[in-house]
This record gives sequence, C-alpha cells and structure tokens, in this order.
Amino acid sequence: MPNRMTQINIRANNIELTAPIEEYIYKKAESFDKYLKEDSAARLSVEVAKTTMHHKQGDVFRTEFNLAISGAQLRAEAETGDLYAALDEAKDELLSELRNHKDKRLTLLKRGHQRIKEFLRRFK
Repeated sequence: MPNRMTQINIRANNIELTAPIEEYIYKKAESFDKYLKEDSAARLSVEVAKTTMHHKQGDVFRTEFNLAISGAQLRAEAETGDLYAALDEAKDELLSELRNHKDKRLTLLKRGHQRIKEFLRRFK
C-alpha cells in the first residue's frame, strides 16, 4: 500500500497476522500522513497481541503503536476484548499525541519569530 512513511513494521504475538488485519493496520496508519508530511524518515512499529490475563475471561487483545519521527518517539497502547477496537483506540491515542507534538513545535516556532520581530523593532 502506498504510504508517505518510509517504514511500517507489523509484529503479531500469539495471533495470526492475516491479510485483513494487516490491511486494517495500513488503513489506520494512513491517518498519520497528515501530520507527517514533512517527515519522510518516520518509522511506525505496530504490535498486535492476544494476551491471557488470569483475572479477565475471554480473549484480550493488546495493540501498541510506536512512532519514531525526527526529534521524538511517540507511543500509544490499548487493550480491549476486540482486536479492531484496540487498533482504533491506539490509533486515536497516537493521533492525539501527534497533534500535541505538532502544536508544541509550532508554538515554539511562533515564539521564536516573535522574539526576532521584537529584536528587529529595536533598531528602527
């Protein structure tokens, strides 16, 4: 699947990684492209696992997203009874972290521009 990110690694533990699951992961990863336009070296690692927890009955699925972008390492994790729901929750959490990272970067940039303007106004 075409993707702006240079590398997507998918790993499965205690579960078979089928084509529909892999396709769903790639579909969810496309939502990160909006925030990674300028970062062509981004690497996304996705881990899906079926865990057994002695205090919970039934299947418990765990999803973990690790996104390495220039200057930051972002991570999101979700654990639910449905694999697709866990993927959705982890994706939403990582999107939130990406937005915060982008806002923080832009705020610092705007603050720097403001300081330059103030400095130059002193010489008028």
